[in-house]
Amino acid sequence: MHATTNLPGRKIPQGNYSAFVPAPLPPKLEWTPRLIRVLSDADRLIGKLAGEGGRLPNPHVLMRPFVQREAVLSSKIEGTQATLGELLAAEAGAVVDRSPEDLREVGNYVIALEHGIVRLKELPLCVRMVRELHEQLLTGVRGHQATPGRFRKIQNWIGRPGSTPTTASFVPPPPDEVETCLAAWEKFLHESELPPLITIALAHYQFEAIHPFLDGNGRVGRLLITLFLIERGILPTPLLYLSAFFEVSRRDYYDGLRGISERGAWHDWLEYFLLGVARMSEDALSRAARMNAKLAQWQKQVAGESTNAPLRVVELLASNPFITARGAAEKLAVAFTTGQRAIERLERSGIVKPVSEAKRNRVYCAQALLDILEEPAHLTPADTI
Repeated sequence: MHATTNLPGRKIPQGNYSAFVPAPLPPKLEWTPRLIRVLSDADRLIGKLAGEGGRLPNPHVLMRPFVQREAVLSSKIEGTQATLGELLAAEAGAVVDRSPEDLREVGNYVIALEHGIVRLKELPLCVRMVRELHEQLLTGVRGHQATPGRFRKIQNWIGRPGSTPTTASFVPPPPDEVETCLAAWEKFLHESELPPLITIALAHYQFEAIHPFLDGNGRVGRLLITLFLIERGILPTPLLYLSAFFEVSRRDYYDGLRGISERGAWHDWLEYFLLGVARMSEDALSRAARMNAKLAQWQKQVAGESTNAPLRVVELLASNPFITARGAAEKLAVAFTTGQRAIERLERSGIVKPVSEAKRNRVYCAQALLDILEEPAHLTPADTI
């Protein structure tokens, strides 16, 4: 598979504006020492995350709050305001002061990612999968008028609120070019002989440049990164998410994408993307290790009880730091009073505290775990290019 050009694409005049049609991937890359070094660094750190993440006592349990954290950050990039704490609290049964619409948007991201992971067992990453993910994301939320699961039939553009195609910062391909572009995108994904992290970095740019839907393109594009890493066996579970990196370096993210479309700055984008993989691999490993250490400490605190219910409730906190007696009883298949007593035991040990005043179905939170999950990614200005 060889490319002969470094040109990112061509512009098609559309009356008083031009639409950009990306050239098929891959471009011709120059393997500079710097690119090789950042790729090597990203490969090493994501490999460490895969190895140590797979050895964690409960990577599958930890997966869920990590998925939800990614959902919150990916949706935040698009302007949705729900926080991780609100999402987790609402899931546990708490009443939160946030619009159901915002919570549903973030919840749909979790549903879409989990749907994608299941579908990978029978379907490779492909255009059909893209449509399914979009349908899961946009069903029943703002933007549902953007026809969930269907490619756009009209021209869209990217720009400031109130902009038009003539004043937009970027105009993707005309609607009649979308399916051709996506077919080439899918072919590249399946046939690429480049290193996997280079392949997905290029594919992410290409998907955003095609912008095949009226709404939800960014979220689908970020979902595809995670699913690609799982499909290729690079990660055993979805522990790595780049939305935190894209969010904290949002200007660099958009500049990197635009740099390719405007002047073929492939290397700038690749170095930025690979830096994100390296930094977020370290970040995920640190969070997972600290959460596991905290859970292990709590399990020691409640070990040796006459019942193992407190121990099992500690395990439940790994997937959601918020809990109610009713929720614990249902998940553990025990009597309500058993669940209540187990939570009271954890409260006496300082593991959980009530976060609602309600006498019935009171919500408790393991704040130490929530703090680890909500902590911003530690990225210095030097971490962005």
